[in-house]
Amino acid sequence: MSQQGTFRRIISSLNEAMLNDTHWPQASRLIDEVCGSKGNALFFGKASSNTHVEIYLTKCCYRGDSRPDQMHEYLKHYHAADEHVPRMRRLPHGKIVPIAEQFTEEERKRSRCYNEAYSRYDMQNALEVRLDEPGSAHIALGIADPVDSIGWSTSRVEMIARLLPHIRQYVRVHSALAEADALGASMMKLLDNTRAGIIQLDRRGLIVNMNDKAAESIRKNDGLSCRANSLIAVQPTDQSKLSELLARALPRYEEQARSGSMVIRQSSLLPMLALHVIPVSGQDECFRSLRIAALILLMDPMDGVSIDPNLVEELLGLSPKEARIAVMLAEGQTLRQIAVMTGRGYNTLRYQLHLIFTKLGISRQVELIQIIHALSELPTLKN
Repeated sequence: MSQQGTFRRIISSLNEAMLNDTHWPQASRLIDEVCGSKGNALFFGKASSNTHVEIYLTKCCYRGDSRPDQMHEYLKHYHAADEHVPRMRRLPHGKIVPIAEQFTEEERKRSRCYNEAYSRYDMQNALEVRLDEPGSAHIALGIADPVDSIGWSTSRVEMIARLLPHIRQYVRVHSALAEADALGASMMKLLDNTRAGIIQLDRRGLIVNMNDKAAESIRKNDGLSCRANSLIAVQPTDQSKLSELLARALPRYEEQARSGSMVIRQSSLLPMLALHVIPVSGQDECFRSLRIAALILLMDPMDGVSIDPNLVEELLGLSPKEARIAVMLAEGQTLRQIAVMTGRGYNTLRYQLHLIFTKLGISRQVELIQIIHALSELPTLKN
């Protein structure tokens, strides 16, 4: 098969692996085939300090055979002492480099990690690349040693670069579905999910089904709406991007169907919604007659985040009533809604909000909400 044909199969396999993790080894094998490598390893995580990394996703395959044992061994016995890891974290986004060049000449002679682990894993002549993600997270991809004497030719390196946006998209959607506890769920089961908005589209881009979470987002008409059974973004610039993503996921003729992601701006002060569009191959027998061709996944960054007013009170120096107002605003309530819910007067709440502004040295409600959202990132404030 031609390189272009293999590339198309990789994209299809990655689309399938986004929804069902069991398809990753097949995608990984095709990546090895088109790049001329013995295997590949994928990390997704976030460094919380110079010594600690919070890892969200790891994959390690050699010619399509999953090797979680090698990944486990590396993380347990070698990762903390791997001399090149801090340098890898400083690599420019998207720059493909030989792993050997990330070690000094002396380290290549004496490093236990390079000479023991990387030799056994066929990674001494590997390539690696780092991709930036929001919130200081990053993706690291390692492409194992070449299978032949051709080595890392220009065409092979260019192919790796061409694959990077698609691997990045796989990680994004995979992570969102994992967060929603929806990996591997059938089309029917996805509609029962309460942690993510799910919208199913036919080949024309018309809505076939949606779950309650998605219907709630659309009913608010804040960022997204529905018109003539089509999903519409309220903001014109968002609508342009959404149309582009749908056209790529639902192409005409024989073009390659591709996944894509964007953020949806809401008119309120709530954080932007993450929207992922994923082509569906139609393998789900229960829904074949409905011809579901694409899936839209909506993720609210504040879903599942519980902010304790007592800790907000302590950290920001607010009174109990002020802390509760701040938290309710950050959760999306307006002052008038808070007045109804608490039985307090609207003008009283406005005065208390002014006191909060004074204490924190701010002048706008959006600044307060940003502060509370930032506090939600602290480990002590999470569920």
